Amino acid sequence: MEQDLPLVLWKVVWLWSFLIYLKLVKLKSRYAFKCHRKSEAGRDTVYPVNAIAFHPIYGTFATGGCDGYVNVWDGNNKKRLYQYSKYPTSIAALSFSRDGRLLAVASSYTFEEGEKPHEPDAVFVRSVNEAEVKPKPKVYAAPP
Repeated sequence: MEQDLPLVLWKVVWLWSFLIYLKLVKLKSRYAFKCHRKSEAGRDTVYPVNAIAFHPIYGTFATGGCDGYVNVWDGNNKKRLYQYSKYPTSIAALSFSRDGRLLAVASSYTFEEGEKPHEPDAVFVRSVNEAEVKPKPKVYAAPP
């Protein structure tokens, strides 16, 4: 049974990734989202995204990555709406409450840099302000 565990985990991860893909495809406009990025001194550092959660009311989504940040995105307008303060380690999981007023954030070192000392795993539950997750109206250019 233990030998089948990696295969089962792989299938679960693949299915979860596929379901996220289908949800993103439903967005009206094409939106390619792959990672969290940080530019310093002309260098672009790319961090993998480990978690995604869709807001149950507005359809915006939050992503958590190995950079320790949670970002909230408006997929229709292709804009980041909000970035929460950095968490102690990588973001391993995210989930909005049913009413969208709370966001659970699991901070856990995901061994992206191998074995090293790290902060202990923790779960944070934070209140969500509407301004952080509500999409902004699309602005159209004025006709000439």
